[in-house]
Amino acid sequence: FFTFLALELVCAWLIVTNNHYQGAKFFNSSNGIVATMNNFSQGVRDYFQLREVNQMLAEENASLKQRITQQTQLIAASDSTGAVQDSLLLNQFDFESAKVVNNHVDFFKNYLTIDKGEDKGLMPGMAVISPLGAVGKVKLVSNHFAVVTSLLHIDVMVSARLKRTEHFGTVQWDGLDPDIVQFKYIPRHVKPAVGDSVVTSGYAIFPDGIMIGTVAEVELRDEALFYDLKVKLSQDFRKLSFV
Repeated sequence: FFTFLALELVCAWLIVTNNHYQGAKFFNSSNGIVATMNNFSQGVRDYFQLREVNQMLAEENASLKQRITQQTQLIAASDSTGAVQDSLLLNQFDFESAKVVNNHVDFFKNYLTIDKGEDKGLMPGMAVISPLGAVGKVKLVSNHFAVVTSLLHIDVMVSARLKRTEHFGTVQWDGLDPDIVQFKYIPRHVKPAVGDSVVTSGYAIFPDGIMIGTVAEVELRDEALFYDLKVKLSQDFRKLSFV
């Protein structure tokens, strides 16, 4: 039986290798199967390499933000002849990527920990952002780690502005919904609308124009001087991985 089976396999091989039509059909079919298997195995390898890939992307993102900031400052610092008036503006901000190793959203005063510290030049008071928006401010620093005061902290106030109208106010969390912050001190003569973007104002620690979120609810009480605005954060803090 095994001799017969071996001879059958040899015959099949001879047919495939000596006939173009049968050979093309066989190799096309086998290539499809092999390609499917390779795709599956590559997917498994990619899954276990996600940490390294994310780290690489975070570092690339930090580098690109550095270059974008330099180009923006270069344009702003140029006169009508194109000469740079103040080269120090080109290095106004430095960007360093870090992985979030601990994070909380369930308390009134939330903090997160990142895996970079004094060894990478971090100091208390520095701004922390993500690709999606503002995150918080560095509070404590050790050699290799830093504790960050999250935007989801009832004592944290961030200077912000409505991007459409350019009116300034203050963003502060009320300790309730980790997706929503309050946007205060927008006067009643302004006409904010649901969907308006809220960004950092450039005052205090954050660079200008960092996304905070979008207006989710607009309320104006009778005789109130300011609107009650609720802003949906652009960054979901429960899914925060890299900053």
